[in-house]
Amino acid sequence: MFDFKLYPGRKREEIEFEEENKKNPEITIVTAYYNGHMYIDETINAVLNQTFPCWEWFIVDDGSTDEKSIEKLKQIENIDERIKVVHKKNGGLAETRDYGANLSSKSAKYLFFIDDDDVINKTYLECAYWTLQTNKQATWAYTDLLNFQGAEFEWIKYFDSEIEKKENLLVATALIKKKDFFEVNGYELREKAVNEDWNLWLKLLAKGKKPVRMNFVGFWYRKKLTGSELARSQENKERALSIIEKTASTVKERVEAIQYPKQDYNWEKIVDSVSENIQYRIKENGKINILMIIPWMITGGADKFNLDLLTKIDKNKFNIILVNTNPKVNIWRQNFEEQVIVYDLTTFINQKYWIAFINNLIKQYRINIIFNTNSLVGYSMIPALKAEFPEIPIIDYIHMEEWYNRCGGYSRDSSMVESCIDKTFVCNENSRKILIDYFGRKENEIKTVYIGVDEKKFNPKNYNKEEILKEYEIVKDKNTYIISYICRIDTQKRPMLFAEILKKLKKTRKDFLCIIAGDGPMLEQLKNKLKKYDLLENVKFLGNVKETAKIYRISDLTINCSIKEGVALTSYESLSMGVPVVSSDVGGQAELIDNKVGAIVPCLQKENEIFKFEYMEEEILNYVKKINYILNNLEKYKKECRKRILNGFTIDQMIVNMENNFNEVAFNPNAEKIEIGYSLRKMKGICNELIVKNFIANREEYNWLCEQVNKEYFCYEPIKCSDSSANSGYNYFETPRGKLRLKVIAITKKIHLYEPIKKILRKIRKN
Repeated sequence: MFDFKLYPGRKREEIEFEEENKKNPEITIVTAYYNGHMYIDETINAVLNQTFPCWEWFIVDDGSTDEKSIEKLKQIENIDERIKVVHKKNGGLAETRDYGANLSSKSAKYLFFIDDDDVINKTYLECAYWTLQTNKQATWAYTDLLNFQGAEFEWIKYFDSEIEKKENLLVATALIKKKDFFEVNGYELREKAVNEDWNLWLKLLAKGKKPVRMNFVGFWYRKKLTGSELARSQENKERALSIIEKTASTVKERVEAIQYPKQDYNWEKIVDSVSENIQYRIKENGKINILMIIPWMITGGADKFNLDLLTKIDKNKFNIILVNTNPKVNIWRQNFEEQVIVYDLTTFINQKYWIAFINNLIKQYRINIIFNTNSLVGYSMIPALKAEFPEIPIIDYIHMEEWYNRCGGYSRDSSMVESCIDKTFVCNENSRKILIDYFGRKENEIKTVYIGVDEKKFNPKNYNKEEILKEYEIVKDKNTYIISYICRIDTQKRPMLFAEILKKLKKTRKDFLCIIAGDGPMLEQLKNKLKKYDLLENVKFLGNVKETAKIYRISDLTINCSIKEGVALTSYESLSMGVPVVSSDVGGQAELIDNKVGAIVPCLQKENEIFKFEYMEEEILNYVKKINYILNNLEKYKKECRKRILNGFTIDQMIVNMENNFNEVAFNPNAEKIEIGYSLRKMKGICNELIVKNFIANREEYNWLCEQVNKEYFCYEPIKCSDSSANSGYNYFETPRGKLRLKVIAITKKIHLYEPIKKILRKIRKN
């Protein structure tokens, strides 16, 4: 999941903020420095790269003796006016941190301790600041961590104060309220290597102080196997544990931590600004600054489009800030963070404050375009954002319409707030036609931009077929055809139909092997069906495959029998690798796959029957007929496949189209939409209430998503509780780390989100 070589601070990418933001610091950073010249540059980079500029930093030299380290301190003093180097006699880590904390300016409300070899991600301070500003009952905020270099592993722990008394679940680095830190006399210990961090957390817990666990990896701990303070604490284990046991005995009551992701929204008034938060803004950068709102960062076609766009776009002309709105184990987050600044709202801030945070981002980054793609929360916020920022154009991108999902899915969501949207982009002409003909959208406001594929990566010349066959232990003779089925094994992809196709195909020919690359909730069901049909000898399951190009390289044909697509990414990739495609005639598949590169099969199942796994004989036979025809004329088809991609469907062509559209929208905003935005300002309360309706209508699903994240991280199972807390609205789960508490949300009635805004916008148009 993580590439440990991609740690923060490898290079300096400092954001230029207005100079006034560097005055009156809100956060005092303290670094205890002792002969630390080897890694301090990366720590400095990580701090200077922060998206929060209102800090001061005391690097406290604890009597360094190494000449290189002393010389490094002289250089550090000249890097930034917010960095101050101070010197003291050697006294150990706890004393040095306390010394630095006592230098904190009056304006600083928070303390942040980071060692001279550790690093943090770009948004750490900002997210922690907002967490503590909006969770007034909490004292400190921290993130999960990765250990890197000396040893590489994740440290993701669900917090429990009872377990904390016996085992330290917490990390060394956190943002701490200064007044609470001094209330417990800081680290206080004057011995060296005695688990001073753990002891501090216990002292705070003894006072009933509450932590916040932000659910993202923001802290990277350089795990040196020898010579580190942690290693020395282990050598001094007996004395260190005696101190911990004594402090732990003072923690008399359980302290419930605030832990994200969590569902806790309950009809609270939406807050669109937090007055006590300071304002900070980047300098004018001459770029088009885009706020992009997405649901998550996982493996999928729409997500790949997002990542490709962020990777390939000209960063000298465009600056994109990314906001994530759905709880998920975001396995691609690190890939996204390598390209842009990422804020996953689900990991650090309550839903009540989401719109306030986004409003602040728009001001902070001088946003020129708001860009929503596949985020239901984003659509619910669009009227409020248009009311707050009437002159900022809003655009969206729709990958497909889904009639089985809220009668249209994101196409419907977009259309309900179309009066606030300057331009909607779609990935195929069929979707464009549906938006115009069915949803009544204006033709000039809907535009097709094909997703495209990286033809340089997906090039058959880059891969050795024989080596790949050996790698996947695939044995076949030269007369056996390989058919690939690459997708998430779920209802949309109709895996049960695929099984029926293979059953019929085997009656006409036996010279094929089918490779199934993918995972999903219907995988076991598919395996059972193929076993029942005695097809397992014709199938090889590979699970999720990261390098799908390898699978195309050994394939002769790919199959897509989805009930719904925009234009499938697998079809782009397959053709780019010179492999023909047989696909259902859904979405824009026929716009890509013509009779020279594959075949299109009519979809004879209605979308509202997606969970019905019985298929018409005619549709099954149509697939078999097309598969047989292409395999019997394979070389003719293969010659044309890659040409089809190069003549209009490459990723570079998609990027040029998107850049041109961003330019057009930024410099020619729709005057009618601006007028509507100013009209909506009179109805900001109603606009905010639409966000409330969305949160409530989707509360049950949000809670389920939170539980899925916690299940994946902590592998918990439900248990029965005999105590009174069992009836308090919470479920308790047994985990390897003790009990995990999750709130139970009961929803008795769904609320239709968009009827109020439709009436408002109709009234505005009439007037």
